[in-house]
Amino acid sequence: MEKAYKNLGYFLLLLLPLAFFGFYKTYFVQFPNFEDNITIFIHLHAFIASIWILLLILQPLLIRNRKNKLHRKIGKLSYIIFPLLILSFVPQMIRIIQSDAPQFLFFPLADSVLLILFYSLAMFHRRNASKHMRYIIGTATVFLGPTIGRIGPHFLDWSETVTQNVQYAIIYLILIGLIYYDRRNSKKYQPYLLILTTWVVHQIIFNLIFQ
Repeated sequence: MEKAYKNLGYFLLLLLPLAFFGFYKTYFVQFPNFEDNITIFIHLHAFIASIWILLLILQPLLIRNRKNKLHRKIGKLSYIIFPLLILSFVPQMIRIIQSDAPQFLFFPLADSVLLILFYSLAMFHRRNASKHMRYIIGTATVFLGPTIGRIGPHFLDWSETVTQNVQYAIIYLILIGLIYYDRRNSKKYQPYLLILTTWVVHQIIFNLIFQ
């Protein structure tokens, strides 16, 4: 792992409290007596997403501690876990399509597209550690959406539009910071440019749908 990213796993640990607070009022607070709207499919999605987040945290920590063989072995699990993660979005999509607000299909559909794109690029460049790592970081940015997207309305009384655009601003700041950091250290930052571009497209489509 590049020396500048040796503590990446520790930074990704922030995904855990973000996910907890983001889903606290709509999911965790109901444990163990969940309401009827919390179906088995939601539990499965939460379980698989949690495994994926744990993998995002664990893998760079293994590299940091020179457990490269274990990193590769666990990485192969992603060939199973990632398709299951994407499939776990499908029941939610079906439910939204059948609801009175089908425009909200944008969120799981757009998130799935970004995850598939970034993961596919990461696997395509799996022998190029620099690009592989950066595209995996791209998949981590997707998880900021569902968490911040719930923290805004449930804890700060923000509207859907304000929350979503604040989320974009946070993601842009992270990516621009990473681009600046890589340029300063003469590293290849181009993957971040692609990731940033896809998020700009994401924001444009969101504002067209929900204007």
